[in-house]
Amino acid sequence: MDALDAPVSEYAIRSGSYTATVSATGATLLNLQFGERDLVLPSRTGHPTPDYRGIIAAPWPNRIADGHYTFEGNALELPRNEQARGNALHGLVFDKAWEPVLHEDTTVILETTVSASKGYPFSLQLTAEYRLTPEGLSITLAARNTGTSAAPYGACPHPYLVAGPSPLDQWILQLGAERFLAVTADRLLPTGECDVHGHAFDYRDPRPIGSTAMDHAFTGLAFDDSGRAGLTLWDPTGVGVGMSWDRSCPWLQLHTADRTPPLPTRLGLAVEPMSCPPDAFNSGKDLIRLLAGEEHRLSCSIFAL
Repeated sequence: MDALDAPVSEYAIRSGSYTATVSATGATLLNLQFGERDLVLPSRTGHPTPDYRGIIAAPWPNRIADGHYTFEGNALELPRNEQARGNALHGLVFDKAWEPVLHEDTTVILETTVSASKGYPFSLQLTAEYRLTPEGLSITLAARNTGTSAAPYGACPHPYLVAGPSPLDQWILQLGAERFLAVTADRLLPTGECDVHGHAFDYRDPRPIGSTAMDHAFTGLAFDDSGRAGLTLWDPTGVGVGMSWDRSCPWLQLHTADRTPPLPTRLGLAVEPMSCPPDAFNSGKDLIRLLAGEEHRLSCSIFAL
């Protein structure tokens, strides 16, 4: 283990042709490159991360409607940080300063705690590991309940993938998903599952994203015999990026990063393997009930094509 005497806020790692930088704020993946090619939409080092790029979202991913939920008979209310839609968004640790545990040439491990609060009266320890190999970047997130009672829990990493130099509309997407979660247009809150068959969201066979706008969760994912599901994103120039994840994430959020002009729009595709869908604190769908002393782990990887 390297000595971590001097506090730093960003950690560079390297293996083979891959390089990456991780920020202590939010355990955020700031950049990932293969050679000189960006595989994720980069953020400027030393500056705030826009649009939650590369953060770790926990102890819930996506949205909780109105910040209200009930757990084991107790009505609770979280701060609503998505002001325009009135929701609690992306958990409690995306803006926290995580503490370094290990920083080596290929690996950085960061930790933080979630202390019991009025809206989330539970205690967790979170550990995020970023590890590069010549095959790509692996991300592992572990959560341990350090409290004395069960806690509701969900999580996801939040990278924005970049296939290549062409516009996003030309990128060729393949995702083995049978269903998606329909949402309200104004608040992006779930209304029910829909079959992708015959829908614009059907990317089971590779095809260009086109002008389709997405900020939706997918499920019915195709896991292989090794317990991994995946997505590929190709640029017409012949390069691309892939992502895979384990069975701890039966949901995947895709977001085409649409913004209202003059803001830059559709710069990358947010690909977020999630342990539960949006608003799971209310629906209970795939919500993890993390017992005292219990640990949950999820893992995913990003690699060049």
